[in-house]
Amino acid sequence: MTQPLVLTLACADRPGITAQVTGFLFERGANILDAQQFNDRAANGGEDRFFMRVVFDPGSAAADDLRAGFAGLADSFGMEWKMAREDRPRRTLILVSKFDHCLVDLLYRYRTGELPIEIVGIVSNHPREAAIRVDIGAIPFHHIPVTPETKPQAEAAFRALADETDAELVVLARYMQVFSDEQSAHFAGRCINIHHSFLPGFKGAKPYHQAHARGVKIIGATAHFVTADLDEGPIIHQDVERITHADSPEDLVRKGRDIERRVLAEAVRLFAAERVLMNGNRTVVFRG
Repeated sequence: MTQPLVLTLACADRPGITAQVTGFLFERGANILDAQQFNDRAANGGEDRFFMRVVFDPGSAAADDLRAGFAGLADSFGMEWKMAREDRPRRTLILVSKFDHCLVDLLYRYRTGELPIEIVGIVSNHPREAAIRVDIGAIPFHHIPVTPETKPQAEAAFRALADETDAELVVLARYMQVFSDEQSAHFAGRCINIHHSFLPGFKGAKPYHQAHARGVKIIGATAHFVTADLDEGPIIHQDVERITHADSPEDLVRKGRDIERRVLAEAVRLFAAERVLMNGNRTVVFRG
């Protein structure tokens, strides 16, 4: 049995896109298993955008032949597109500092097959014994220390590691270092951060303490793409939990950690399943 392929695309909206895409697959003997689309009607006179995700059985057609054939159609519509095997695990690097609860959760979901990723390395700005308190098995660990003076060299070392491991996804699992503009641009669209707050509120340091000081009744966490604007990247997934006046800042931190790990894991799953498409400073997320 052939493995399904996933086609994702985005372009300016105009009539006939769905017909052309499905017709292309039909003519080559492919069988569509799942299809989702979204038409973003622009405000203020902007350009309408079209987004689509199609899972299909290619039948006897070779994936490389399908990609080569689709390229002409994609060019005619000015599409940004990708065609990948659905079952291929996405090569992933995870960065962590001293809080390892998100890393532990990702490791569990990875080992149980829940996340379609292959963890090709774990990186920390702290030594192994200070950064991680669980067994990581045979996954390579890399200590790349960062100081204000050595930050450019440290970032260059990480870029080299990402190239060496062919990393498709970088996950900041409570990595407490801010990427430079250069680093953010290098990993644009493939670096996910977990922010321990329900953005856009309570950005920066100690957001749970900020929330407690404001007397909020809901706390949350946000997984977003990393951009040069701190904590302003396109949001992939969020979740919240209700709290009360009786909760202390420490209670909020404890409850927040549980939200953080869930939100980050879901964002990684969505990205690895080719369900997240960039839409300017927002995202289109095809749930499933």
